[in-house]
Amino acid sequence: MEAYMTKRALKRTVREGANDAGHYDDGKVRRLPVEHRSAWSPLGNPGHEDRDQSYLKTIKPKSPGQASLMEAIDDKNLIMALGPAGTGKTYIAIAKAVEALEAGKVGRIVLSRPAVEAGESLGYLPGDMEEKLAPYLRPLYDAMSDRLSVKRMRALMAEGAIEIAPVGFMRGRTLNNAFVVIDEAQNCTYMQLKMLLTRLGWNSTMVVTGDPNQSDLLPGISGLGDVAEKFEALENIAVVRLADRDIVRHPLVAEMLGVL
Repeated sequence: MEAYMTKRALKRTVREGANDAGHYDDGKVRRLPVEHRSAWSPLGNPGHEDRDQSYLKTIKPKSPGQASLMEAIDDKNLIMALGPAGTGKTYIAIAKAVEALEAGKVGRIVLSRPAVEAGESLGYLPGDMEEKLAPYLRPLYDAMSDRLSVKRMRALMAEGAIEIAPVGFMRGRTLNNAFVVIDEAQNCTYMQLKMLLTRLGWNSTMVVTGDPNQSDLLPGISGLGDVAEKFEALENIAVVRLADRDIVRHPLVAEMLGVL
C-alpha cells in the first residue's frame, strides 16, 4: 500500500509541475552567454579582444660565420656563401628570403638548384616536369616549409610569389624585385654560374650557396671556386666562407669532415 501511494504521489507531483527546472537550483555552473564572454580580455582591457596571435619564427646566428653571412645578406645584393655541409647556408638564405617577402621588400622568391644526381642514376622518373624535378628540389621545399606553413607555402606558390625552378629554366630571364637563392652551386659549371649570376635585376638580392669540395661533377668541371675567387676582389659582392666551426648539425659531422 505504501509503494502504491508513493507511485500515486509521484504522478501527482509530475502532473502539478513540482519538478520543473525553474523551481529548484541544481548547483551546477552554467556557461556564460556569448555576449558576456566577448568583452573579456586577458589584457584586462575590453578593447583588446582582437589581439594578433600570429607567431613568426626568427633566426639567430649560432656561429661567427653565420653572423657574417646574415650581415652580408642585409648589406649586399649579391652574396656567395661557401662552406661545408651543415653550416646553415641554405637555411639562412631561405629564411632571409621569407623575411624579405613578408616585409614587402621583394615581390617574389626564386629558388633554383641544378638537377644533378649525386653519384647514381635515378633513371626515368614518372610524372610531369614538376614531379620529375621534385626529388632534386626537395631540400628547398623542406627549408621553405620550415619557415612557412605548408598551406601558406602552397598558396604563395600558386600565386607565383614563390617559384622553384631548375637551373636549366633560368636562361633569358631578368629577375627584378626578387630574392633569388641558387643552391648547390658547386654542381654548376662556370658557364652556368655566369648565366645565373647575370639574371640579377633591379631591387633584387641573390644568394649563391655551395661547397666546392663536394661537387658531384667530374673534377675540374665545377665553376664555383673560380667564380668566388674572382668575386673576392669586387667590393660590392660579398664572399662569405664558412668553416668547420660553423657546422650546426651533429658534432660528428664536423669530426667526419675533418678527416674525409
